[in-house]
Amino acid sequence: MFDWIPIEYYTATHYHVLLLVALFIVFNSLIFDVADQQSIKIFGPLGYFIVLVLILYMGLRPISVHYFGDTSTYAGIFKAMRNGQEAKIQKDYVFNYFMKWCSNFMDVHSFFLLLDILYIIPSFLFSRKYFGKYWFFAMFMFIGSFSFWAYGTNGLRNGLATSLFILGLYFYNRKVLMYMIFTLGYFMHASLIIPIAAFVVSGVYKNPKIYLYIWFASIPLSLVGGSAWTTLFAGLGFEDRTSGYLTNSEENLEQFSQTGFRWDFLFYSASAVFIGWYFIFKKQIVDRFYIHIFGVYTIANSFWILVITAAFSNRFAYLSWFLMPAVFIYPMFRYKIWKDQYKTFALILFAYFMFTYFMNVIKGK
Repeated sequence: MFDWIPIEYYTATHYHVLLLVALFIVFNSLIFDVADQQSIKIFGPLGYFIVLVLILYMGLRPISVHYFGDTSTYAGIFKAMRNGQEAKIQKDYVFNYFMKWCSNFMDVHSFFLLLDILYIIPSFLFSRKYFGKYWFFAMFMFIGSFSFWAYGTNGLRNGLATSLFILGLYFYNRKVLMYMIFTLGYFMHASLIIPIAAFVVSGVYKNPKIYLYIWFASIPLSLVGGSAWTTLFAGLGFEDRTSGYLTNSEENLEQFSQTGFRWDFLFYSASAVFIGWYFIFKKQIVDRFYIHIFGVYTIANSFWILVITAAFSNRFAYLSWFLMPAVFIYPMFRYKIWKDQYKTFALILFAYFMFTYFMNVIKGK
């Protein structure tokens, strides 16, 4: 469908288009107020169009061993299943049995399209539920996040698992259904146990100061403990490949991933911690749901900080990063905080997206 875009520019084209949308939001905020109905009439249809095109663009991407990370690996497994090769499934049962079932009547392109529908729709539903007519702004925060594209084209199981977590949050007031969806996400990818555990802990201990203490304490603990934390957490019982991300197995080191203490990513993570602190403590936002999300983010992010020196710790960083859009945007479209709130939000959104653009387009060249 998008064969006319050279594969080497496929990902960059995605970010270039998002940059244009981000600029449009900024320019619109300089002219209109967020309550202006004319503005809402523009962004409503635009939002549906962008979501639809994104699903098609991401789901129908070319399959190449040189681009989109694990896409070619999953494609090879899927084609083998489709050709009748016996599959020995011992982990990630939901994902693997789902792939096996789809291989009975789908081709590989239809399979990836379906996966990205399942990946994107939970963020759409979450945005629609919690932000009403302003849903597009929340959805763009999700789409424009640093790792959103990567986990829809590369770390597919991780991405689908965290999307199921977001879907669970959609049913926040229906606890049995929510935990059932969380469990489904865990069997999509075992690493989801980290945000699930963070959700339980922050549900029991509801004081947001505790979350801040945990997050700040994790930094010196990581600096002092170093690789000892990766060795400790590698034995938590994740499936083999997830443990390999921590222990730097020989198989995983065939791929490239920067190691060492990632101060750039720490500052990126700290932006959500700061914004949560600002809304909760400075602006006195007392919202049970928001405080709970903030707790999940800070606790899960603390785990990543402890294992930050591992070669593939980015896989664990995403277990908190996927909640950054909600931490940023939730109070801004639920409460009156600033005089020119729409303009302030647009500038925050633009700065948030520009980190994504810089890391994936400018620095990624």
